[in-house]
Amino acid sequence: MANVILKRQRKKRLEQGHPWIFQSEVDRIEGDITPGDFVDVYNHQGYWLAKGYINPASQIIVRVLTQNPDDELNERFFVERIRQAWAYRERMIPGVRSCRAIYGEADFLPGLIVDKYEEILVVQILTLGMERRKDWILRGLLEVFSPKAVYLRNDVSVRELEGLKQEKGFWYQQAETEVVIEENGVQYIVDIENGQKTGFFFDQRQNRAALRPLIGPETTVLDCFTHTGSFMLNACLYGAKHATAVDISEHAIETAKRNAALNGFTNIDFVVANAFDYLRESVRAGRQWDVVIIDPPAFAKSAYAVPKALRGYKDINLNGLKLVKDGGFFVTSSCSYHVRPHLFQEMVAAAAFDAKKVLRQVYWGGAGYDHPKLLAAEEGDYLKFAIYEVRSRR
Repeated sequence: MANVILKRQRKKRLEQGHPWIFQSEVDRIEGDITPGDFVDVYNHQGYWLAKGYINPASQIIVRVLTQNPDDELNERFFVERIRQAWAYRERMIPGVRSCRAIYGEADFLPGLIVDKYEEILVVQILTLGMERRKDWILRGLLEVFSPKAVYLRNDVSVRELEGLKQEKGFWYQQAETEVVIEENGVQYIVDIENGQKTGFFFDQRQNRAALRPLIGPETTVLDCFTHTGSFMLNACLYGAKHATAVDISEHAIETAKRNAALNGFTNIDFVVANAFDYLRESVRAGRQWDVVIIDPPAFAKSAYAVPKALRGYKDINLNGLKLVKDGGFFVTSSCSYHVRPHLFQEMVAAAAFDAKKVLRQVYWGGAGYDHPKLLAAEEGDYLKFAIYEVRSRR
């Protein structure tokens, strides 16, 4: 293994547990390397710090696999890491059959994402270092999970930054590409072939369950950016009188309709519309609901996009707040990492001021148990989710 020597003048992020080493932190490389090779990492004084894999073509030149010098980076190491990741899920979510089973850096397997949908695994391999260990990864997945099939969703542009091509298709065995899963007592149809990301957003599991105390037999619910209906379906499960589900995607709404039928819910209006426009039009029409849910996609893909994103978030939150009945609840979320929690809360406060509403926070959450985050890596702290009781300010 070649040696990567870090600069004297650098932030001690690695020592704090951060799993990435950037090009700008490297002083020199001793020994010959091939992209994807394992390397040892030392500080400027020659003190050993970590083992990882290297890709000089990436700005993240080294991704750390271990900070234990006794670990040998071989097939058994990868299998055990996969086993540990699944043991953690089984402990934190007893009886779980569908969840994010491996979450990259947070499970000490940087560049590897695995979602489990019943007996089907959907895998994303995002880095060259992991691509070179595909055989080890597959054998580990088969040993730990004994899946019916494994599907690759490597159709993501980040692979190209690593010099890898995009691809998707079955990696092990064949199966139907639609899978029915259950979460919080709700059933969902998941399209592992063409659904967003790997087919489903597991990170909101606990936040969806947090709707329960908001819902009563007379509760009406508006769910904007409903996607395939997860929040409104939970609301219906908890006894909502009626729900309105809005999304701009006809395919998403059709899937949401199928999910509602699968669960036997008929008290839902489905609307294909731009949520920004629908919210504004509903305000003009004087409509109101007991619970209004706003769960948009990421508006800020970079730090540069944050100001524009905050304007968009404020627009939908301002109009969403106006649609909540006095004493009702406003549920709002952002999955944009670059919109940090304090910026998100400041935006909500500004929207409440303009809407002449007083908010009482009753719940604050992030990603669920199957999306752990490393304390040293704030990049993993991307999801903000809040529930507010809403009262009018006269």
